[in-house]
Amino acid sequence: MDLRDQSVQFKIRDVYHPNPTQVLADLYGDDLLTGKVVALSDSGMQKDAFVVVEVEGIDELMIVPVEHILSTP
Repeated sequence: MDLRDQSVQFKIRDVYHPNPTQVLADLYGDDLLTGKVVALSDSGMQKDAFVVVEVEGIDELMIVPVEHILSTP
């Protein structure tokens, strides 16, 4: 079967790519996530501070620089 020039479907988890993080960044890099802050870093300087965020539907906690928090709903 010749698949050249054919449209196909596949799961993201099945992609073999030298930099799989880049694939996700390209697809979803501008999507906004909403979550609950569960911890703060001990950094006294605002620009070096981080928050640990729990996002519903994602098992791992997210670590985000405070300077990149866009808003609080």
